[in-house]
Amino acid sequence: MTIREFKMPDVGEGLTEAEILKWYVQPGDTVTDGQVVCEVETAKAAVELPIPFDGVVHALLFEEGTTVDVGQVIISVQTEAGAAAEAPVQEAAPAVAAAAPVADQDGLAGRGGRPAAARQPVLVGYGVSTASTKRRPRKAAAGAPAQNGTAPAAPAAPVLPAVPAQPAGERPLAKPPVRKLAKDLGIDLASVVPTGDGGVVTREDVHAAAAAALAPQAVPAEVAVAAPSAAPAVQAAEAPASARETRIPVKGVRKVTAQAMVGSAFTAPHVTEFITLDVTRTMKLVQELKDDPDLAGLRINPLLLIAKAVLVAIRRNPDVNASWDEAAQEIVLKHYVNLGIAAATPRGLIVPNIKDAHAKTLGELSASLSELVATARDGKTSPADMQNGTITITNVGVFGVDTGTPILNPGESAILAVGAIKLQPWVHKGKVKPRQVTTLALSFDHRLIDGELGSRFLADIAAVLEHPRRLITWS
Repeated sequence: MTIREFKMPDVGEGLTEAEILKWYVQPGDTVTDGQVVCEVETAKAAVELPIPFDGVVHALLFEEGTTVDVGQVIISVQTEAGAAAEAPVQEAAPAVAAAAPVADQDGLAGRGGRPAAARQPVLVGYGVSTASTKRRPRKAAAGAPAQNGTAPAAPAAPVLPAVPAQPAGERPLAKPPVRKLAKDLGIDLASVVPTGDGGVVTREDVHAAAAAALAPQAVPAEVAVAAPSAAPAVQAAEAPASARETRIPVKGVRKVTAQAMVGSAFTAPHVTEFITLDVTRTMKLVQELKDDPDLAGLRINPLLLIAKAVLVAIRRNPDVNASWDEAAQEIVLKHYVNLGIAAATPRGLIVPNIKDAHAKTLGELSASLSELVATARDGKTSPADMQNGTITITNVGVFGVDTGTPILNPGESAILAVGAIKLQPWVHKGKVKPRQVTTLALSFDHRLIDGELGSRFLADIAAVLEHPRRLITWS
């Protein structure tokens, strides 16, 4: 028999480390080429790692929650004598880096009795940044290999005390976000009664188990559009009632979001302008479009028309759609619009964008928004979906907030915050009447957009929403 080692691969994001979120195997389990053995989290995304050879798990060399440098051995596998030497670290990387989320009919790939070969790497994303991060591993498991790269002579004990061992073919079926939720709540998936199709444990099942155990509820699974400057919710550890403080490590999405926002706030000179407007006609148009049989099955809401208004205003003011190239000292005008939609999800804040939104019809834009929301809710937004945005919309109104001063998404020229739409007294045709009113806040990079251009752009957005027929006359 031969001991082979699987190292933490470079998942193709330009990062140097990853945190082990979840082990899907334990010492003594049989693994096959392409089978997912663990889920890791980088500063950009959570990724499931497939192992590139067959064998029996000899040892897990790091515990869950440990940050591991790329190139370090994370698992050793006992293989048949005469097997090929260890594959290069890059052997598994292309599949992980390039794969889009692929699922079978119930949204899960082969684990728990399904063929392991059918399993595909799944990317679930949150927040992006061009800066890489680097830190030392916090903790290594006992029995880690020596510098010569050889595995321990004797099998190491399991390093997963939090999750009871189970037979390989009887592990509960659940999607990675659901597994992460169960881990955060301290719920053993094996104790959860599944209600999903094919015996799949759903998020609701985990919440029910947590409630039964009197555990605190986690962040709801609903996806809400949120401000990029807002930090993601933190799942704090339980503390004694007498505790006066709780310390939470800054890592993952919170760390990357903080770095990106600090970099943006102190690199791009922000200017924020506000306008309060009557959107009664837009709200009436939303209802008319919902009743239009030609748009049956599409997601029609105020955000759709706000997005369309932004695209129309960009067409009238193309210079707002630009970026600043510090190295070349150039302004880069974009002849396309990748429209970002800030979203708060169970994994934290993400800002995916609709590629080439400027070229989409209203129906196509609606379909793209629906897909963006559904993908974010399922935790399957990939890093590519969050790159190369040009302008972002953040809808803080869903939280009942009137407006805000949003911070630019790094590399973008502007961000529009949409406040709550409320019935308010408004002067309409010389009389005070109840009207649907909202406030828009536009933050922009003053290196790219001066006060005149920013004001005209914001005024055009407001004009379209006050008189939505301009969606036709100005397009």
